[in-house]
Amino acid sequence: MCGSRGSVLRSVAFFPLLAISLLSARQVQAQDGIVVVNASMSVDYGRTITFQAHISAPLPIKQASILFRSINEDVTRVENIQIAKDGSTSFTYDTSLNVFPPFSLIVFWFQATLADDQTYTSSPITFAYNDNRFTWRETIQGNVVVHWYAGDEAFGAAGLNAAATGMTAINEIIPASLDDPVNVYIYSNVEDLKGALEMGGLEWARGHANPDLGVVLVAIAPGTGQFIEMETKIPHELAHLAMYRALSHGYARQPAWLLEGFASTMELHPNPDYAQALQIASRNDSLLSFEELCASFPADAGNAFLAYAQSQSFVSYIRSTYGGSGLGRLTDSYADGFSCELGVTNALGTSLGQLEGRWRETALGQNVVGVAARNLSPFLLLMALVLIVPLWGTIDMLRQRRKHAQRSK
Repeated sequence: MCGSRGSVLRSVAFFPLLAISLLSARQVQAQDGIVVVNASMSVDYGRTITFQAHISAPLPIKQASILFRSINEDVTRVENIQIAKDGSTSFTYDTSLNVFPPFSLIVFWFQATLADDQTYTSSPITFAYNDNRFTWRETIQGNVVVHWYAGDEAFGAAGLNAAATGMTAINEIIPASLDDPVNVYIYSNVEDLKGALEMGGLEWARGHANPDLGVVLVAIAPGTGQFIEMETKIPHELAHLAMYRALSHGYARQPAWLLEGFASTMELHPNPDYAQALQIASRNDSLLSFEELCASFPADAGNAFLAYAQSQSFVSYIRSTYGGSGLGRLTDSYADGFSCELGVTNALGTSLGQLEGRWRETALGQNVVGVAARNLSPFLLLMALVLIVPLWGTIDMLRQRRKHAQRSK
């Protein structure tokens, strides 16, 4: 949504990305129209973006606007601007009311209507909307960049190693492009990460991946447990990014249990509490059906944790039973638009319910027939009560006929 001072247009043009810089002393000239120099921007993350520039033209400027959007948005924000006599202009946008995701790329340009009633447009300028509340450090290997602000150089190197190891393991199952950059941002605590997500208009989560931008956000505190956390959280989020790159628009058609299950299987240190959660739920007959987990996971923390545990185990079972090729057929089936139930049937030749039943037997040791019998017992009892009266009547009628036949002899 745009601010109250502007209007919203649907952008139909594609603007190529330019190199990201502070854009100081830069000149942008429209064809035979306006000249933009010293264009710059400053970010107060989660609060404001201030655009500044000097605009000149061969004719008097009647009206001028600034237009901007995230590179992945269809909506372009349009705001009127005032140009001083010396050609300077400054506009501050309230990002607390109209948010952009953290570390997204924003493109902006200027339009001006001159005295000849013709409207001229400048070339686009691209900049990064980074969370600049912290002083980020970075380390790079190939196309992977790890950013952090707490901890020493060894901390950053460990994060980079976890990312590289995770990407290698992920690509053995789902080959994805390694050409595009991957940026991993490590916050030192969950409160900092939560603030980044909320100020960027995103829901709180233990980690976040923005596949469109190749950005991963995690919270890991420097210390003795940092290596396990890195090798758990970073590969999990990178798996989402890799699956998006492999499937493109088909990523959004995958069921939640498959997306999160695959990401969880890529964790180099699986959560040891998952097994206990599965045992308790299996023993109490409180497992969630995977049909329920197609669209999303439960909102409450307890069932959400169980959903992660089940999905990790279920996807591991599918991979061990059908191999990596079977898992690939399954993601392709959903990418082609098959429903949650039919996607399994098309790819693996069985229904989702039947596959779940075999998983319960194999992975959890359940007696599925016994469980089904227990679940059906109330209905079987009711059916017996419904049928016993006419059955008893039939038996009694046959007995009476037999007696009558014996007396007639």
